Amino acid sequence: MRSALPKVLHPVAGNSMLGHVIHSARKLHPTGIHVVIGHGAEQVRDRLAADDLNFVMQDQQLGTGHAVAQALPAISAETVLILYGDVPLIEVETLQRLLAKVNDQQLGLLTVTLQDPTGYGRIVRDGSGQVAAIVEHKDANEVQKAIKEGNTGILAVPASRLAVWLGRLSNNNAQGEYYLTDVIAMAVADGLVVATEQPQDPMEVQGANDRRQLAELERHYQLREGRRLMAQGVTLRDPARFDVRGEVTVGRDVLIDVNVILEGTVVIEDDVQIGPNCVIKNSTLRKGAVVKANSHLEGAILGEGSDAGPFARLRPGSVLEARAHVGNFVELKNAHLGEGAKAGHLSYLGDAEIGARTNIGAGTITCNYDGANKFRTVMGEDVFIGSNNSLVAPVDISSGATTAAGSTITQSVEAGQLAVARARQRNIDGWKRPEKIKKS
Repeated sequence: MRSALPKVLHPVAGNSMLGHVIHSARKLHPTGIHVVIGHGAEQVRDRLAADDLNFVMQDQQLGTGHAVAQALPAISAETVLILYGDVPLIEVETLQRLLAKVNDQQLGLLTVTLQDPTGYGRIVRDGSGQVAAIVEHKDANEVQKAIKEGNTGILAVPASRLAVWLGRLSNNNAQGEYYLTDVIAMAVADGLVVATEQPQDPMEVQGANDRRQLAELERHYQLREGRRLMAQGVTLRDPARFDVRGEVTVGRDVLIDVNVILEGTVVIEDDVQIGPNCVIKNSTLRKGAVVKANSHLEGAILGEGSDAGPFARLRPGSVLEARAHVGNFVELKNAHLGEGAKAGHLSYLGDAEIGARTNIGAGTITCNYDGANKFRTVMGEDVFIGSNNSLVAPVDISSGATTAAGSTITQSVEAGQLAVARARQRNIDGWKRPEKIKKS
């Protein structure tokens, strides 16, 4: 990778490769997850530490068999599933099919058939088609290298058998390492059947050893997510220009334009439309909501039929009730707009409670921070805020009140009142404009 970051921490779709593997493992509801670490161990542990993970140190990198042996003393389950931290796209359904093949007299091996299996260990089968052994690429002869079926390294085995086989491993090979793959020949010699399973898509078992392969994994993941969403009723204007970096739940008849990024946990209900170049993170879009071009939402909720943008920014705690409207170059932070409330353009509303049908004029800001503490601005229903207002919190503007354009509001305004808080206009006769001094 040519990087100070350990390989398994490089991201695919916003999560580290190892993070993806752990996520898939958790979906299997195992009795334990053991992560063997070596190079960059502290970074890996710091980034991914969790109560359900047991980190096991491999001080010397002596091969895959040696790595598994380090974790074996901590394993109490009857079946052991072995995964790889740089193979992030493995599907849970594939692993479930593999695990279903395991019993006392049978282990499960995930293989893949490729036109060019260079680098993969070859699956050697006997005359009856049963797996007899795995030969690593560097140890294979020309006949074995012609085999198209390769070993992915993903293996599900009875734990009691695994302990015996690991104890019998040898490093007498081209790499001088203890190969986990050697347990296959041992299993056959002990009379066990090696049952194979294959992924639906070879990219499930693709690893990444450089930035090019990492980019290939990223794009395949995004196309896969795009297909999943389209199958649920989403129209993607261009699946090649769309990114998911988290968990997305969608309804029907959703339209997503190009260059949209969905991050974290995003819920999108029926009939939602998202314009081009939007970033939506940890947000919920209710039925019929519209996000217009170039908008950025984080930690926001858009109610039914509400809309935001273009060029809107909704920060954490922003809520639009049904049919509320936030227009271009409006920023919200911890602000709640009631049903049908509007902030059309060029405003900042922070720490604010805004009632139904209230209209916020252009250039309005809530002055919610005094340099040390935050304060709230509360507006009732049907309030009209004139353009270019500064609302100095804490302040309460009651239902039906109006503030004049250009006002700085520092006191509460009662229902039905008009608040005017600006300097009186003076028109000066005979005013001479400054003139530019001529250079000599």
